Amino acid sequence: MTLKEKIISDLKEAMKTGQTLKRDTLRMLDSAIKNVEIEKGKRETGLTDEEVLEVVSRSVKQRADSIRQFEEGGRSELAEKEKEEMEILKIYLPEQLSQQAIEKIVAETIAQLSPAAAADMGKVMGQAMAKMKGLADGNVVRKIVQEKLGK
Repeated sequence: MTLKEKIISDLKEAMKTGQTLKRDTLRMLDSAIKNVEIEKGKRETGLTDEEVLEVVSRSVKQRADSIRQFEEGGRSELAEKEKEEMEILKIYLPEQLSQQAIEKIVAETIAQLSPAAAADMGKVMGQAMAKMKGLADGNVVRKIVQEKLGK
């Protein structure tokens, strides 16, 4: 079963059981997946699991940004709704790497590239993120790379 099929199956289940928040969240995700399919000209063939994962990851990131903005604006009820939606979406993401695992991969990447200065952060980030595609938050990786490069 592909990731998209799993999402559709869970959407149908949520509709049957009356879970309105899950239903609405998965409908938005399905819509986002369909939009990307149209953008990439893959409406007939569909997206690969990796491409669907990118859409899910983008949706989770959007929720995290919304949560931060709602909390800064004093709208805790809206932030809470976004948190619930984010938890529903996180089910479809692979388990995230631990801080120690990220630090190890960053250290290995730095050893391979032997960057001359902190200005080479972009190279290190690119290589490290490629190794951890979908398994780590870019902001966490960036912070670790900055610490390791002494920036």
